[in-house]
Amino acid sequence: MVLAGRPNVGKSTLFNRMTGSRRAIVAPIAGTTRDSLARPVVWRGVGFQVFDTGGLFGASQDPLHELVVQQGKRAIAGADLIVLVADGREGLLPGDEQIARELRSTGRPLLLAINKTDDTRAQKSALEFFQLGIDPVFEISAEHGTGVAELLDEIVKRLEAGGWKLEEPSPGPSPQAPASDSEVRIAVVGRPNSGKSSLVNRLLRAERVLVSEMPGTTRDAIDVPLMWHRRRFRIIDTAGMRRPGRVGRGGKVEMVSVALAKESIADADVVALIIDANEGATDQDAAIGGEADRAGRGVVVIANKWDLVKSQDPKFAEKFDENLRHGMRFLDYAPILHVSALTGERAGKVLETIDKVAAARRTRVPTPALNKFLAEVTAANPPVSPGRKHVRILYAAQIGVAPPSFVFFTNVATTFHFSYQRFLVNQLRQRFGFIGSPIRVQVRRRSK
Repeated sequence: MVLAGRPNVGKSTLFNRMTGSRRAIVAPIAGTTRDSLARPVVWRGVGFQVFDTGGLFGASQDPLHELVVQQGKRAIAGADLIVLVADGREGLLPGDEQIARELRSTGRPLLLAINKTDDTRAQKSALEFFQLGIDPVFEISAEHGTGVAELLDEIVKRLEAGGWKLEEPSPGPSPQAPASDSEVRIAVVGRPNSGKSSLVNRLLRAERVLVSEMPGTTRDAIDVPLMWHRRRFRIIDTAGMRRPGRVGRGGKVEMVSVALAKESIADADVVALIIDANEGATDQDAAIGGEADRAGRGVVVIANKWDLVKSQDPKFAEKFDENLRHGMRFLDYAPILHVSALTGERAGKVLETIDKVAAARRTRVPTPALNKFLAEVTAANPPVSPGRKHVRILYAAQIGVAPPSFVFFTNVATTFHFSYQRFLVNQLRQRFGFIGSPIRVQVRRRSK
């Protein structure tokens, strides 16, 4: 089901109301929504997908408006049902009539929702919309929820009448579920104009998200499901993340976009950090990688636009990776891929690597194997603590996955020297893998 209409009529507000989420950015700026967002809705025990589209026709301050219109038309072309959303406060405008004619030409079932009818002006102008010839007409307030239940009732009725099979979406995977049996959430993040959306479209093999040379093209966090080798992925394309000072000057829309990007990192299983290979890794790339590391997500670093640099010095790749590792030492566990979203070069390695990282971060080491490893390591390299007392590690246990977390019980220490803790983490990684995943370590003194 697709929501369509002019810019700034309240489609995103209605989308958020229907889906019970805040995934669509809402701002009093015409043209805020660009890409088509999709989220599941469950109503009266049945489920369906609802799509929010950018405004069609009408006034918009967005320089990418024509691309937004094309994106919206693609969503409409694949719709089972369309809800035309109009602004009751403004009354019937030529743009509404033009959109209504185009929507009728699709042959899809069509409903009309007159929004903002909590306003007295809207109530007086509501009768004007009946001349569009769309039946039934619903007077709603997306902001306050008035009339939305009746609209949802009719949507379900129409979809069922059309013979569409409606099913309640299955619940999300448990955090402790094996990676092979769950959906892997991938947050694609990076600075503006690093090629995130181009890579997402390349992986999906479709023009699903908007691509432009203009930085900041993506605003909402767009999540799209993907099947690969019988594995389920959900790719979240996020807005480019600039330095905090610049974001603050960018206005409300950019601030919300970056907040959604950070939220996507926190919700992801694996973060694909996209770096512009032509510019190299920057401090801001490191800051974004730091967000993923602190959140305990798996990380894959993807150097995009490799087609622009690969013809340089034969040792360029080696130098590039060395400089990247130097600037992001805390991500030394993250694999680095050199790809070109434009040409597709090595793009096939992206999902393969992400799949390995997703599995590694859920790996659980048997306790006997862990303590055998511990005995070998500590025999050759005894532990060091910040104090002067002799420290012995008595035993260890893995206390969690995603990310892998371990606790080491000692005779006296409650912390290790940072260099020894790093040594232990490196040894764990060398013995048991954990590619692309941070490792958490706790130290506890065994109680007597």
